Amino acid sequence: MTYRMPRLLQAMREGQVDRYCAERVLNTVAPVSDLDALEVDRLLEEKLSRLSLTAWQPRNMAWHASQIVKQVDPGAETAAARMAHEGRKVTLDHGVYAQSRLSADLPSDVASAAYARVDAMARKLRLNDSSRNLDQLRADVFADLLIGNDPGVTVPQSAAMVYLHMPIDTALSMSETGASIDGVGPIPATYAREIMTNPKSIWRKVLCDPATGNPVDLGRTSYRPNSTIRKVVEVRDRMCIVPWCRRPARHCDFDHHKQWAKDHGSTAVDNAAPRCRKHHRLKNAPGWIHAYDPLHGTSSVTTPLGATYADKRETVLEPRSSRPDHSGDADGPP
Repeated sequence: MTYRMPRLLQAMREGQVDRYCAERVLNTVAPVSDLDALEVDRLLEEKLSRLSLTAWQPRNMAWHASQIVKQVDPGAETAAARMAHEGRKVTLDHGVYAQSRLSADLPSDVASAAYARVDAMARKLRLNDSSRNLDQLRADVFADLLIGNDPGVTVPQSAAMVYLHMPIDTALSMSETGASIDGVGPIPATYAREIMTNPKSIWRKVLCDPATGNPVDLGRTSYRPNSTIRKVVEVRDRMCIVPWCRRPARHCDFDHHKQWAKDHGSTAVDNAAPRCRKHHRLKNAPGWIHAYDPLHGTSSVTTPLGATYADKRETVLEPRSSRPDHSGDADGPP
């Protein structure tokens, strides 16, 4: 299949990308014709030449390829989503030591809602159960729900909430761009409208400033954030702001970027950032330098060894005033 993307093949031969990375890109480009694949190949090489080295990592490279596919053949994304939906399945893989893996290929909104609900139950159980870690609790809750056993805990329906970001003109079928699912990324507009109109979907609209593409800002003066501020920050940043961390924001700590006590930082959206517990604790560790601009969504981390990793947040919706190139530099050291 690499004949469809000779520049990608050359990069693989030169050691710039490995086989796994190339396969991810090829799978992303699979829905388009051979001629369009050549154009994606050319545009991808051109785009990557302008970005930092982290853009060449598998996850980022596949994302850039998907954006170019939409540009070259807008209908390919919807066709690919249809094919993937038709291929949904549950698989069982028996392993060693009496452990097996049960997995399911599902629509992203359904999978996200299911995982969020299992996770919410596990976290609630953990309050009174220190014998199991979160991974073990999620696995046990997951098994109980499937078998029909009572997991011993209930959570509100909102625990399985999916945030669907979509411009009003896309919702009205006047446009075919701009739709995305929080924590998943861009999705075909047709698919987004189906989620929106499906009575079984658990979703919530996000109101954004059309000039910036970001959620509307809110604030308060006390230390502990109210649920609205926390939700706005989670929806805006979507994951831990440390460039190489992909932990969803809803599972992160609410961090005052400018410290509350030491620096008199306010509890407001423009001074907040989601950081996972590990990176929250690392923030003030000796030798580590963290920078974050909530307004423009830029973040950087310099390690004690002097290596700097940078990232730029994707806007929830594409700004109406301009259409900048998203760098998507997200991956970094483990």
